[in-house]
Amino acid sequence: MTQSEIISQTEQYVLHTYNRFPVALDRGNGMRVWDTEGRSYLDFMSGIGVYALGYHYPGYDEALTAQLQKTLHTSNLYYHEPLAEAARKLVTSAGLDKVFFTNSGAEAIEGAIKAARKYSFAKYGPGRSGIIAMNDSFHGRTVGAVSVTGNEHYQEPFRPLMQGVSFAAYNSISGVRELLSDQTCAVILETLQGEGGIFPAEKACLKELRALCTERDIVLILDEVQCGMGRTGHMWAYEAYGIKPDILCCAKALGCGVPVGAFVLSEKISSSSLAAGDHGSTYGGNPFVTAAVSTVFDLFESGGIVRHVRDTAPYLEEQLDRLKDSYGFITEHRGAGFMRGLELDPSVPAGKVAARALEKGLLIITAGHNVLRFLPPLIAGKDEIDEAAGILAACFDEAAEGNL
Repeated sequence: MTQSEIISQTEQYVLHTYNRFPVALDRGNGMRVWDTEGRSYLDFMSGIGVYALGYHYPGYDEALTAQLQKTLHTSNLYYHEPLAEAARKLVTSAGLDKVFFTNSGAEAIEGAIKAARKYSFAKYGPGRSGIIAMNDSFHGRTVGAVSVTGNEHYQEPFRPLMQGVSFAAYNSISGVRELLSDQTCAVILETLQGEGGIFPAEKACLKELRALCTERDIVLILDEVQCGMGRTGHMWAYEAYGIKPDILCCAKALGCGVPVGAFVLSEKISSSSLAAGDHGSTYGGNPFVTAAVSTVFDLFESGGIVRHVRDTAPYLEEQLDRLKDSYGFITEHRGAGFMRGLELDPSVPAGKVAARALEKGLLIITAGHNVLRFLPPLIAGKDEIDEAAGILAACFDEAAEGNL
């Protein structure tokens, strides 16, 4: 099929819930993808944070092919080695106790909510089910995940949503304290807000929040679906804060391309919350996806991926700072590691910059209120960073001249 035929047929038969760029991608290798017409693009969005290892990283395809030749799926009524290995590696990495594998980040959020409420119910009885979430957050598009997403745009058409959720300003410990009550069972937040505009948690605030949740026996849920798995220069973003959550939610780079997520629980929560029959997933944790998860952890270790991000991120930060200093309409640069954002003045729409960058061979996306979002594969080096910065500079030059 030609690119135009693919686009036309997709629009005819697929529910229009995405405003797609007018490109049909066909294949990838390393940091680059090609469309069906053979045009190459430098990928600085990695499938919205999924392709942490880039495309066809050595060892990844081989491991999945080997598992494919064994079996893709077994019921969760049986044991299998990929699940055992993936669970051990993820739980050990997170410094927690037990894991449940899901099919997506949103499902991980749903499971975390259920685990928090079950923990509170088992210990305190009915009624203690309130959840404090954050304004401008994003946790997914299922009803439970939307209920804790602090954005009216995502919530309004789908009300009534899950009850008992209130919202505090991000990085406001006083705002959380004002909402606390005897009915509060959990607090949920992204360690680094992604969709909301690339806002990192403030260290003092997150540490105080951890202490507050411990003091009040409130479950602290950290959503690291986008910011986890090495993206900030730590395997888990919370490591930079010297704290641990009670429940960690992850997905995206966890499988580097296969649909898998997970919620990981501390011993306190896992021993007193979800039990047999309380939760389940037909596909969650099947042999194919957990073989991918297990392989990803091995490749992260053998390839020194987290160390590479920590070593290379200062160069990305430097290049983005140079762009900010060169163009007055770039109002702020923020983020951590390989998860960064440039906020633009409203006179220069970030969406138009992303579209023009696509025309020039760079894949990049937006976030929040007019923010360009950078989520390159974690294998990105200085050459790719220079290339991306050069393309963006050309786009910004056009914006400065009024030709965007």
